[in-house]
Amino acid sequence: MKKLFVLDTNVLLHDASAIEKFADNTVVIPLVVIDEIDTFKGRQDVVGRNAREIARLLDGYRARSSLLEGVPTGAGGEIKVVVDGAAGVDELPPGLDKNRVDNQILRQCLTLKRRHPDIPVVLVSKDVNMRLRADALGIQAENYLADHPRGVPHHEAYSGIFELTVSEETVSRFYQERMLPLPEGNYLPNAFVRLSVDNSKSSAIGVVSPNRETVHLANLNSQGVWGLRPRNLRQTLALHLLLDPSLALVTLTGRAGTGKTLIALAAGLQMVVEDHKYRKLLVSRPIIAFGREIGYLPGGKEEKLTPWMAAVNDNLEFLFGSKGNGSRGKQGDMIGYLQANGMFEVEALTYMRGRSIPNQFIIIDEAQNLTPHEIKTIISRVGEGTKLVLTGDVQQIDHPFLDDLSNGLSNAIERLKGSPLVGHLTLDKGERSPLAELAASRL
Repeated sequence: MKKLFVLDTNVLLHDASAIEKFADNTVVIPLVVIDEIDTFKGRQDVVGRNAREIARLLDGYRARSSLLEGVPTGAGGEIKVVVDGAAGVDELPPGLDKNRVDNQILRQCLTLKRRHPDIPVVLVSKDVNMRLRADALGIQAENYLADHPRGVPHHEAYSGIFELTVSEETVSRFYQERMLPLPEGNYLPNAFVRLSVDNSKSSAIGVVSPNRETVHLANLNSQGVWGLRPRNLRQTLALHLLLDPSLALVTLTGRAGTGKTLIALAAGLQMVVEDHKYRKLLVSRPIIAFGREIGYLPGGKEEKLTPWMAAVNDNLEFLFGSKGNGSRGKQGDMIGYLQANGMFEVEALTYMRGRSIPNQFIIIDEAQNLTPHEIKTIISRVGEGTKLVLTGDVQQIDHPFLDDLSNGLSNAIERLKGSPLVGHLTLDKGERSPLAELAASRL
């Protein structure tokens, strides 16, 4: 049965093309939603971009026919803009502010239910509270997940490592021959396979070949780089991906304190400063506040970025300290030296658009706070000979329109897995401190 999907403002601000992703159903956009979107069109970020884009898309449909009467889509559905038709009919219970946009959208849903009793009316919103209020009013409500290819909980997501139980003889043969045919299964290129024996400590780690038919013994670096040694198996595996020149994109996820950023920075410094495999280490992260905003910051670009890059600078100072560069002042001098010689750069994501970045080691930290469109923009900037590393924790999202399913990092992992150019690993053990690990696992 065809349905009437009523779209909340936040859906269109998150994905401007959402109106075309409901197959042969009717997409309803309340007029108050368009009015609210208009207030965002002047913003110079992805929200402002989507506000302008949805206006252009709707204007294109308007040019074909009347949006009030409904414009057919290529998929067999239609798009309609509706005016609040509840005038004179009190659809909302007492106590709710009838002038609030959210409540006007809810009232429109109730009106549509009354007018079309035989057609399911579904409110689509990324706002949890909006969905809760809709449910309390008897309105079917759904989250918008059309932009995400997975649609399963984060704990079921691809981790980059498979477990395979084998015999003692198989493990011994694997070490001798350094490769093993893979059994039937959905093994992905560049994924790790842990061969283990029941009731035994015998095990081995292999890497899946590009053709997915064999697993090869992984040549792991347990000695570390840039004075940093991995503290657990998955950190060792992450280092293997970061140092593999055949991989153009590496994604690292894991909760706070698992070492994602620290290992990525150590690998980047090693590959740029020591091994000279890349010309520059470029580091960036989304500028999204945790907690209340502190207002505009003074100074030029570098001064404005300093508070946002504090976590990266902390890791750099730790790495330079472990490398034996002495006091905090000398560590700062080393960072300045690398910047002065063009080997290290901190960049705002705002300035990534339009660039073509060749022969660099790029780290995008906190990538879970990026939208799928922003991630696409960043990846499409990668030039010849560049390696891109995306790190993040999909359980710590500060962006108001994103969650663990719809953020750009999760989207990139799921859509790009299986490519011979891409490697992914989920780190699962906190190493920052016992207290940090306790907080990450229990709070």
